Amino acid sequence: MTEVLEIARTLRRRVRELTGEAKWDDYLAECSAVGEPPMSRRDFERRRDDEREHLPGSGRCC
Repeated sequence: MTEVLEIARTLRRRVRELTGEAKWDDYLAECSAVGEPPMSRRDFERRRDDEREHLPGSGRCC
């Protein structure tokens, strides 16, 4: 049963990485590590969108 749970956790993490959800988790962990209060999820997503739109080579094809 432990192996099944580990596989499920790994699969969940991979899916979250593909969809970008893991970036929010990583951001929260980073804020916690440095003792900084995190911005809201909405502000975080807005900032990510702005960076993707304005930085060359940020993964957009068009």
